[in-house]
Amino acid sequence: MIDSSQETAIIRKCVHCGFCTATCPTYLLLGDELDSPRGRIVLIKDMLASAAPPAPSTVKHLDRCLSCLSCATTCPSGVDYMHLIDSAREHIETTYRRPLADRLVRQLVVTVLSHRGLFRASTRLARLAKPVARFLPARLRAMIDAAPAQRLAAGEVERPGVHMAAAPRKGRVALLSGCVQPALAPSIDDAAIRLLTRHGVEVVVARAGCCGALFHHLGKADAARALAQANIVAWEAEMARGLDAIVVTTSGCGTTIKDYAHLFAGDTNWQPRAARVAALAKDITEVVAAIGLQPPVIAPGMAVAYHSACSLQHGQKVTAAPRALLAAAGFIVREIAEGHICCGSAGSYSILQPELSRGLRDRKLAHIARTQAAVVATGNIGCINQLRSAAATTVHTVELLDWATGGPRPADV
Repeated sequence: MIDSSQETAIIRKCVHCGFCTATCPTYLLLGDELDSPRGRIVLIKDMLASAAPPAPSTVKHLDRCLSCLSCATTCPSGVDYMHLIDSAREHIETTYRRPLADRLVRQLVVTVLSHRGLFRASTRLARLAKPVARFLPARLRAMIDAAPAQRLAAGEVERPGVHMAAAPRKGRVALLSGCVQPALAPSIDDAAIRLLTRHGVEVVVARAGCCGALFHHLGKADAARALAQANIVAWEAEMARGLDAIVVTTSGCGTTIKDYAHLFAGDTNWQPRAARVAALAKDITEVVAAIGLQPPVIAPGMAVAYHSACSLQHGQKVTAAPRALLAAAGFIVREIAEGHICCGSAGSYSILQPELSRGLRDRKLAHIARTQAAVVATGNIGCINQLRSAAATTVHTVELLDWATGGPRPADV
C-alpha cells in the first residue's frame, strides 16, 4: 500500500549526487538521465505529486528499471530505492491504463510464470514454436527462448514431505518450492535437498508456492500479498513443529520473502506473522556456511566464474558466503569484471524489455569470457537461464557444492 509520507521521506534523502549513475545498468547502456536512479526519483516525485495519471514517457523510463538495486548499494545517502520504485509501480498499475498489447503480455507473464502447471505446459508449446521464433514479436520470442530444450522430470520439491537428515541432525528447515524453478531446473532443489540432508539438516517441503515477487514488481500488490499469505500459513504450520530456517535457492524470491513485513506494512494482523517468516528466510548459502561444508571428495582446481545475482548481493547483502563455500569445495573462484552490474534477467524484465535485457546479457558474457573459467556459478534461476540462453555453461552454486561433497556431477559441467 502506498504511504505518501513514507515515499516523500525516501525522495528527500536523495541529494542528487550522481553516484548511482555509475552503477545503474540502464544508464550505462542508454546514457539518458531519465534512465538513471536519480532521474527516476525526479519522475516519481512529480508523478506522486500529481493528481493526473502518469505520462507515457514517465511509465517508459520507470518500466526500464531492473530493480537490480545496485544504486542502493552505491548510494551514500541511504535512499530506500527498492521500496520507492515498488510504490511507483503500484501507483502506475492503479492509475495508468496501458495499451492493450502491453496489458495482455503482462497478464500472460504473471499468470503463466506464477503457476507451475501452466508454466510447464507453456514450455511444451514454446519448444514447438522454437523453429519459427525469429519471426515473432520480441517479447514472445523472449518467452520462447526461455523454455528448456527438452522436457524435464519433476523434482523432489514437487512432492510435499520430509527429507530426513542423513547425518547427526543439526537442524530442521523448510525449502521454498516456488513456481518457475521446479519446472525450469528441478536439479537445483534436488541438489539443495541432497546437500542439506548430507550435512545433517532435515528438509521439509511445505505446500508453499509462488512467493509473489513477479506480481509485486509489476505493481500488482494485492495479488502479491495474497500469495504471500498462503505461504505464511503453510510455513507457520512447520514453524509450530520447530523450524530453524526457511531456505530459498532462488535469490529473487529470497529478497521478497525477507521483505514480507514491509509488504504488509500497516496490517496489524498479517505484518507480525510476515515478520516472523521473514526473520527465518535464508539463502541456501547462508545456511550451509553456518553449518560448515564437508571436505570435498572431487579433484580440486576447476575454475569457476562467480556471478553474484543482484537480488543476492544488493537485495540481501549476501556476498561472501557463496565465494567462500566454492573455494572451500576446491574450486578456483574467478571474479567477473563489473560484477555489480545486472545480467539483464531481473525476473520478467528479459521478457518485457528484451532489447535492453540482451544488451546487458551480452555485456556480462563478454566479461565472463575474459575469466576463461570452465563454468559460471550463480544463485538465481533467472540469471542461469539468461546466461544459458547464449550457451554459457551456467549452474547454480548449490549444484557445485552438492557435487563437490558427494552428489552427482551437474549435467552441464
